[in-house]
Amino acid sequence: MKNSLSAKVFLGLIFGLIIGSMIQYVIPPSWAMVSFTTEAAGGLGGMFVSMIKLIVVPLVFISITCGICELKDLSSFGRLGTKTFGLYIINTMLAIAGTIAVVTWLKPGVGVNLGAMAESVTLAATETPNMWQMVINIIPSNPFEAFAKGDMLQIIFMAIMTGIAIQALDKRGGPAIRTFKMANEVMMKLITLVMSLAPYGVFFLMISLGATLDSSKMFAVAGYIALVVASFIFMFMVVYPTVVYLSTGIKPLTFIKHTREQIMFSLSSASSNATIPVTLRTVVEKLGVSKSVAGFGVPLGATMNMSGAAIYTTIATMFVANAYGMPMSPEQMLPLAFTVLLLSIGAGGVPGGGIVSIGICLHTFGLPVEALAIVAAVDRICDMFCTTANVVGDTAINTIVAKSEGEIQLSVEPQMATARVA
Repeated sequence: MKNSLSAKVFLGLIFGLIIGSMIQYVIPPSWAMVSFTTEAAGGLGGMFVSMIKLIVVPLVFISITCGICELKDLSSFGRLGTKTFGLYIINTMLAIAGTIAVVTWLKPGVGVNLGAMAESVTLAATETPNMWQMVINIIPSNPFEAFAKGDMLQIIFMAIMTGIAIQALDKRGGPAIRTFKMANEVMMKLITLVMSLAPYGVFFLMISLGATLDSSKMFAVAGYIALVVASFIFMFMVVYPTVVYLSTGIKPLTFIKHTREQIMFSLSSASSNATIPVTLRTVVEKLGVSKSVAGFGVPLGATMNMSGAAIYTTIATMFVANAYGMPMSPEQMLPLAFTVLLLSIGAGGVPGGGIVSIGICLHTFGLPVEALAIVAAVDRICDMFCTTANVVGDTAINTIVAKSEGEIQLSVEPQMATARVA
């Protein structure tokens, strides 16, 4: 345990948050090194996240292409894709339905004078995403632009088409298959090298968070934060481990043990996309999922399996409605669920991506958009746990799909040694 990467990441998270909080609340702001330390920590933490993001785009393209190339035949890809996509959608729909039921029961925000606390905030012009337009935009007109912008849906489409084309070459595609397999091995090694720096990156990120978090607004809506955080913890510590156990036989505590590194990193980075390398490492090396299933399912999940974002958006919207004395009627619940589903599929897997979705929901249902100032003030805490629910959901669904396809090695304990960093 003392040498595991997850333990080091956890220590980095705790000590960084303690030091950051001391900088804000204990050390006098007049001390010369306070400002420098905060800026340096933010810069170094940002460099680590940028290093992760650096490998995300090529990793997604190579892993999906390689995953399709490793499939025995294209018919299995159709079955795999349909099953993975379907489970992601079902997962998000159930998350939305469950959240609406819980929030309707608990009624968070009732009696809170949110209007007195809200400040003016400008929200860029946005609208509810059009599903048909989202489908059309999946096909890129310029592949280089897609890579430059990091448009994951377009990159996934190109990777799928590339993999299918290589498969269609039969034996002549051998050199291309070997090239992508080697490129995938290089990416996996690169992930290991970058992740060896994770404890330090998380440490600096947490110093920056602890030193800058505005606690006054956080305590003003503590009940809202508690509901959001509790919902996410229940999802990734109870719901997903239980569902995986019922579907695959992997014990809940075993599942939690294998995902703890993923949980620690997602809490610190608050980015589903940045956590893709860690998720791939978790499902392949620790849970024994085959590379063909993980290589396709994990990048797709980071793009569209946003059950955490769906929960977050639903709670925030209904909380604002209650806090402003404008509770949503039963007739509005179905439109709300459909809107959140579209927004969660199109949500960006980056820190703060949920705020845009919440802003769109507030505007769509005629709620005061200025309330976004309060939601944004405590977003960093909520977004951390939101991301964790997203990525653990990706791991759970890919494990279930792999089990149903016979593409999982359930006896994975011996592999744990390869997942450790000295």
